[in-house]
Amino acid sequence: MKQTRRHFLQSAASSLVLPVLIDGYGAKAFARPSSFIQSLLGLADQNDRVLVIIQLQGGNDGLNTVIPLDQMGVYTSPGFRGNIAISEAKALKLKNYAGTGLHPAMTGMQQLFNDGKLSIVQGVSYPTPNFSHFRASDIWMTAVDADKTSASGWTGRYLDKRFPGYPNSYPTGKMPDPPALQIGYVTSTALLGPTDAMTIVLQNPDTFARLVGETPKDPLSTIPGYAGRQIEYIRQQQASSVRYAGQIKTAAGLGMNRAKYPDKNALGDQLKIIARLISGGLQTKVYYLTMGGFDNHANQVVATDTSTGTHANLLKILSDAVLAFQNDLTQLKVDDRVVGMTFSEFGRRAISNGSLGTDHGTSAPMFVFGNAIKSPLVGRNPNLSDLNNNNLKMQTDFRQVYAAILTDWLQTDADTETATLFKDFPVAPVFRQTVTALEPVVSDARLYPNPASAGVVLESEWLRQGVKSVQVTDLQGRFLSVQTSRPTPTTLQFTVANLPAGSYVLRVETAPGMLTKRMVVVH
Repeated sequence: MKQTRRHFLQSAASSLVLPVLIDGYGAKAFARPSSFIQSLLGLADQNDRVLVIIQLQGGNDGLNTVIPLDQMGVYTSPGFRGNIAISEAKALKLKNYAGTGLHPAMTGMQQLFNDGKLSIVQGVSYPTPNFSHFRASDIWMTAVDADKTSASGWTGRYLDKRFPGYPNSYPTGKMPDPPALQIGYVTSTALLGPTDAMTIVLQNPDTFARLVGETPKDPLSTIPGYAGRQIEYIRQQQASSVRYAGQIKTAAGLGMNRAKYPDKNALGDQLKIIARLISGGLQTKVYYLTMGGFDNHANQVVATDTSTGTHANLLKILSDAVLAFQNDLTQLKVDDRVVGMTFSEFGRRAISNGSLGTDHGTSAPMFVFGNAIKSPLVGRNPNLSDLNNNNLKMQTDFRQVYAAILTDWLQTDADTETATLFKDFPVAPVFRQTVTALEPVVSDARLYPNPASAGVVLESEWLRQGVKSVQVTDLQGRFLSVQTSRPTPTTLQFTVANLPAGSYVLRVETAPGMLTKRMVVVH
């Protein structure tokens, strides 16, 4: 009850502060950045990088979003998805990936992918997934295992370390602006730090100072205990609104938009605000948006044309908005500073239901977009002939994507990344080249026997100084699990008998640097 009560009071308290609108949209600035937010703030404070998070609320149907063109016989069969499948002729083709396509409504994201500015991470989920919207969302926001809980979000935990004393000791000369802004009115668990989030509710920048420009009278309470603490929480929210009024108003006034955004596109309107604030010099590090409507149990498509319908409309809104936003950032010359990502609390079942819809499922693709993308496709199309109780099997743990954002985009150190995610996860190679080249290797590193059938040994003096992480991937970037042991301080042994015959890339991160070897498995 304590956690539920806290969430209720946060939502209720938000409504008690005068709303501030930017171009008609409410925005909440989190003086106490969310976990997802906190982890990003500390890093962004060092490198001026920005993260934009778009939540696709309801559970997006990944199999009709990213289409397995290499398995159309199964995908379009009457017993599989015959009533909702997208035809191969209408699916959008992707450059250099003939076996994978996008929903025909996603021409914007197709353009970004073909331009090298969009990464599709296939098969994202976590072990023992939950099918409840509330619990699954909580797992994604807190980055815990399915059988664990946490009162804080994963980015909040990171940002709490990066901004000690926040919010009471802020703003400062180094960080004069709110570290995070949420567009909309639903507070996400991802935006909760170890203590209650502090929310600034904004209105039109031109009227913001007039609305909250004067310090409000402190709603001091003589009521002791729990009620008094909640009144103090509301007081802090109001104080934060005043504290950041001038900075947000100034940034909104100085900022601009150069690209054309789609008409009647609510997500595009919100991303337009974000581009304007970034270009106006606001030093906010994390922006959070929510797009609902993805819980399509029925009438996901129109029976006479499966490329149209509710899901198609949602994907078009998302795709068109993201393209316009990326184009705007480019024309504003701030595109190298910004990366965006989408996520949904779960995917849908592989086999459609009888109501032209899909039911709650497990794995689904994630999108990451921006100039920093190095791997257009992480993983491979799900195997439609190898399901787990009508569900697509997981390829990438969502926390591997978070690890990539923290480590490769926000450039946090390994210890902080591990503490933020509660354990050390291999980094999904979104921002790394996976197939075309290997990282430089130390000359004395040896891998033997190679080819191998049962076990293989990596030998190097660098291992003596400690092993930070071990990754084995196939040539399409899919992470594979192997058993490891340390026979000696300078050797690392791998058991590969369970791997299919083929070529793999072995990466071992040590204190002096990265050891990378190509490994061949034969049976």
